[in-house]
Amino acid sequence: MRSKLNFLINVSLKKKIKSKWFLVANIIVALLLIAVINIDSIITLFGGDFNSKQTIYVLDETNAIYEGFKNNLEIYETNIYGEDSNFYEVVLADKSIDELKELIQNEENNSFIIQIYYEDSDIKSKLISLSTMDSYDYQLISSALNTTTSVYYLNSLGLTEEEYQKLISGISIEREIIDESISSEDEDVTMIMTTVFPILILPFFMLTIFLVQFIGSEVNDEKSTKSMEIIISNVSPKTHFASKIISNNLFIFIQVILIVIYAFIGMGIRKLVGGDTIINGVASEIGSAINTLKSGVMGDKLIPIIIFTIILMILTFIAYSLIAGILASMTTNTEDYQQVQVPIMFTLLLGYYLAIMAGMFKGSLIIKILSYVPLISAILSPSLLVLGQIGIFEVIISTIIMIVTIYLLVKYGLRIYKVGILNYSSSGMWKKIFSSLKNK
Repeated sequence: MRSKLNFLINVSLKKKIKSKWFLVANIIVALLLIAVINIDSIITLFGGDFNSKQTIYVLDETNAIYEGFKNNLEIYETNIYGEDSNFYEVVLADKSIDELKELIQNEENNSFIIQIYYEDSDIKSKLISLSTMDSYDYQLISSALNTTTSVYYLNSLGLTEEEYQKLISGISIEREIIDESISSEDEDVTMIMTTVFPILILPFFMLTIFLVQFIGSEVNDEKSTKSMEIIISNVSPKTHFASKIISNNLFIFIQVILIVIYAFIGMGIRKLVGGDTIINGVASEIGSAINTLKSGVMGDKLIPIIIFTIILMILTFIAYSLIAGILASMTTNTEDYQQVQVPIMFTLLLGYYLAIMAGMFKGSLIIKILSYVPLISAILSPSLLVLGQIGIFEVIISTIIMIVTIYLLVKYGLRIYKVGILNYSSSGMWKKIFSSLKNK
């Protein structure tokens, strides 16, 4: 049985990999991914500009921090984004704080205000923006302020114990957002969802769609060419079913590896030709998101959560494969399969949009319950995890539920598959499905 299973898996994989569709599709994917990674250089080549400056108004009530902050911000910016970076224009403000707030509300670019002042002989600061700000902007500004303040304490004070503590403590930065409808916590949520979501959930969503399509088209192709009868006369339906599930999941895994390789090629090209600073900023954004996850919502639980999330996604791939194979066995052509797979697509879309809107359901019981639902839990749970609405215990429960779901799909789905693969009539399909479930 094992040799027959391996033979069917190899035949299925070779058929996909050696097809013209696979070659053309991967050329297109590679070109698109390389273009996206180098998008700033491409757009700049046609006259675009990603390096428009953001104004930082510094209201230095201490008369001691402005010059050092300006110099240190330039150093940090150069170290991270390169010598050609020029994101910020630091201006020493001569207006009141209220006048500055009114000023940035009327400006087109997202300007910031930094108010530096004494409080009980300590230097404090307040970072003010009209709306949320990018995490890498915040990190650069806070690092420059901390460095400048440390140098100030070092130059102006003797190294007593108390003063040494001031030196290593840096500066306290208080955030203020003028738009009262936005809280400071929304910055972390925005940062995480704009980095984790595209990297994790969107590819999972797309790969699941591809997986469902691959299995359905392969089964229907064998039925339409009558080769199914020859195959089933030599192997059991169970072996044939297993080969479809394993081969198509392996094909998806191979495709993921290829996409990663294309991404490295794109980054290598970027390093060779150089580029503007926007992609470097995105990389910094991703790093900040990871640091936020480690120090904030997840802490030291980040690694086990990633492991459980990957396991949950793999199990969900298997579950969708089983459902696709079962439904495909009861259809006779691609057109029929497109109709019966509509529930699968709706389920995927439901999980996708719930993941997008997860931040809007803070504290909602229904969204937590939905994270346990098989087939959408792998899409929804990562979003709820990074938002801190569920924990690792909930992920474990979702994983157990998925394992039970797969067991039931294998047990009862195989009965449907045995009947369906040699059935060439599309009439009364659902009736035949329920009838086959009754037979052992």
